[in-house]
Parts: sequence; structure tokens; C-alpha cells
Amino acid sequence: MTGTEFDAVVVGTGPNGLTAAVTLARAGLRVAAYEAADTVGGGARTEWLTLPGFRHDPCSAVHPLGAGSPVLRGWPLHDHGLTWLDPDVALAHPFPDGSAAVLDRSVTRTAASLGADAEPYRRLVGPFLRDWDDLAADVLRAPLDGLPRHPLLLARFGLRAAQPVALLARRFGGPRARALLAGLGGHVMAPLTTPATGGVALLFALAAHRFSWPAPQGGSRRLSEALSGYLRVLGGKVFTGHLVASLDELPAARAYLLDVTPRALAALAGARLPDRYARRLRAYRPGPAVFKLDYALAGPVPWTAPECRRAGTVHVGPSYAEIDASLRAVHRGRAPEVPYLIAAQPSLADPTRAPAGQHVLWVYAHVPNGWTGDLTGPVEAQLERFAPGFRDLVLARAAAGPAEVARRNPNNLGGDIGNGRADGLRLLLRPVPVPVPYATPDPAVFLCSAATPPGPGVHGMCGYHAARTALRRVFGVDGGP
Repeated sequence: MTGTEFDAVVVGTGPNGLTAAVTLARAGLRVAAYEAADTVGGGARTEWLTLPGFRHDPCSAVHPLGAGSPVLRGWPLHDHGLTWLDPDVALAHPFPDGSAAVLDRSVTRTAASLGADAEPYRRLVGPFLRDWDDLAADVLRAPLDGLPRHPLLLARFGLRAAQPVALLARRFGGPRARALLAGLGGHVMAPLTTPATGGVALLFALAAHRFSWPAPQGGSRRLSEALSGYLRVLGGKVFTGHLVASLDELPAARAYLLDVTPRALAALAGARLPDRYARRLRAYRPGPAVFKLDYALAGPVPWTAPECRRAGTVHVGPSYAEIDASLRAVHRGRAPEVPYLIAAQPSLADPTRAPAGQHVLWVYAHVPNGWTGDLTGPVEAQLERFAPGFRDLVLARAAAGPAEVARRNPNNLGGDIGNGRADGLRLLLRPVPVPVPYATPDPAVFLCSAATPPGPGVHGMCGYHAARTALRRVFGVDGGP
């Protein structure tokens, strides 16, 4: 032990920051976590954005990789108030004829919704259905940071995962499976011709078959509160309402782990980092933004497709071509005329989210970073296309363009919820292409945000790997799960 009050200090209490803090505390270290906001959570919060009684998630809402996280699954978060709620259907993807493809725990039901592409879908996911635990541990990490535990499994997965959705979609002859795959790949916010988008789509599909796509009961804040509660039980301290402008303001410690953007890392560390490295951090490019809408509704969304009325998540984009066009427009710096939408209906499975008989709806579309327009009209036109009468149910709405998204969470620069571009190799080699991206030239300073692999998503793995790196390099301990 040192003579300081804390062994390690974490800045930022999003899921990655809290996971890093818990990992350190589980290793017996004295840990403090600092948060600028009045509550913990980063992008995993729940607030009353519209009307009293309607609980909305300002950023993340549904967490397929949270329930399946190799680290979070092993911690007693249920003892601290976390309960995962599974919708009847993980994901539905509606079509203009009133039908829908589904992504369900059951591969059989999923395949049946794809018509003639049922068997090609089974061949795509079948080889990995029993291997989530081994596969997730090797995929959700920095690819150059040590050897994988299961190299043959990872190699088999990698042959598919390295492909863009555009290539992976050629396995299917019909439009339903191609649209479903495009919708899954669209979470990357990059053109469908981008390498590794197929891997993201496949990973989301496998997560659904193993864990569904659940949401925390009571909203995303429950996950953050469970992590912070567990940290406190382990002896960690949490300081909210404390904006850190420089590492010099913090208590002396042997390690500092920052759940911030690369630009913020450069600013906080200041002269502790070499000029060349700091310039690379400041040059780190944010990705596309989102235009987000939260609705208080008088009743459930009147989807034409019955499957959508039971789904926790709905992807709104009726064809591969339409989703591709929306993503390409954003990549070229334009807002899409017909946006691809990712929508969540948490109140279908969780009645605590809205007054009796009423509902919340969470939806966003992709727009260019820093875009200043209003996409409410096109978003609602797209919803009406598949849920006629939707506007009649709207009691209140809260619209958030890129500027508001960034105000809610400083890590969302220009409205980018992914903490950096994900096209090309930027999803795998971030923020700079080095084997151990969590470490910095200063041996006491580490980056633990989604700007490191495996990137965006509520899974805590960026924080976990950063903490493991600090434990090995600074404290000389392994600090396993």
C-alpha cells in the first residue's frame, strides 16, 4: 500500500468507468470515482424528459451486450437492484405488407420469419450458438493485446466477422433476411460496405439467441446504480457533482483511469503526455451523430405488424437498399431523407416506466456529426408508415439533436454516441493503433472509455480491460474476473 488516500482514481462513472473501478476494488485496492454530473451513469441514466411518471433513458436503453458481458454477468449486481427484463420478442423488423422478421431467443422462430432464407440463417449462426462465453471473451477485447483464449473458435468467427454486411448479405436470396442483417449492422453507424460491420451484426444476433435483448427494470440507471452500489460495498468511494479539469486536482494515486474522450484525456493529463501522443488524441475523429426522440404515449405503438407490438426493439427500414441509402447519406455529410430508425419499447415489459396503460418510446436516427437541423418530421413519417395513427397517441415528446445529446453526456462529441468513428479499422484499433490501447505513455494514466476496444455498447469491457492493464503494470497483480 502507498501512503496516499487512494490507490487508484477513476474519472467518469459511465458503465466503463464503474466497471473499471469495481475491477480495481475487487483486487483489494482503495478506489475513488469522480463524476461531473449529480448522478452516476454517463450514457446509462434514466430521467423524466417529458411528463411526470414517464421514465426515459436519455442515451442507452436496451443492452444485449450488457446481459451477455463476460465480466458483468459474473458480478452480484442483482443484489444491488439490477433485474434484466426480457421482452416477448427481442427485435422485430417490419415490412410494408404488415409482416415482420424477428430476432428471437429461438433460432427456429427467427429462421421461420425469414422465409426461404431460414436455412442460410441457421448456417450463419449455428456454428457459434453454444460458444457465447468463449467467443465473447475473445471478441470483446483489444485484438492485439495478448493471445486469444480460444484461437480456433475466434478464427472461425473472424472469417465471417471481418466481412462487411454487404458481403455477408449475399448469403441470403430474399429481402427479409437482407434487411434484418442490414438493420443489425446499422448500429455501427457506418456504410454497410465497411469491414467488420458483418461481425457486429452477427454478434448482436448471437446475443439475442443467448440472452434476448433485455433492458434493466426501472431503466438504464438501475445498471449504473447497481455497479456503484457494488463498488461502495467493496470499499470504493463515489464523488458526484465534481467536474475534473485536470489530473492535478485529484488526490495522489498510483493509477488514474479516465472514462472520457481521447481529446478530454489530452486536456486532463496535460504535460504528463508527450506532445506527439497528445496531438494524436486531439486529432481523434468523432463519428456520426444521432437525432433522438423520447415519447410519452397514451397507448402502445399501433404497429401494423403484430410481432412489433411484442418486441423490445424495432428496426424501421423496410429494405437493405433503404437502410444502406440512409447510412450512406450520413457518411457523406447529409441527413437522410428517409431515416433508418432504431426504436425501443421498454414499457412493454416494464410497467414501471409509464403510468398505467401508457407507454414510453425511445427512437433515434443517424445524422452527421454536429448537425443542427430538426429530423422530427421525417422520423414521425417513418413511424406512421409502419404504425398508422402513431401521432394521435403522442402526449409529449423530447427531441435531442446532436448538441443536446452532447450536452447530456460530454463523451458524445457532436452527438456521437459511439465515442469515435467506427469505419475501416477504427472500431478495432482505437484511439491509436497500438497493441495495448488502454495504456498511455504516462505509466500511471489509462484510458477506459468506449474510445478503446471493443468500443461502444453497454458491456463494461473497455473499463475491465483498462483496469486489468493497470493492475498488471502498476500493482503487479492479475485481477481476474
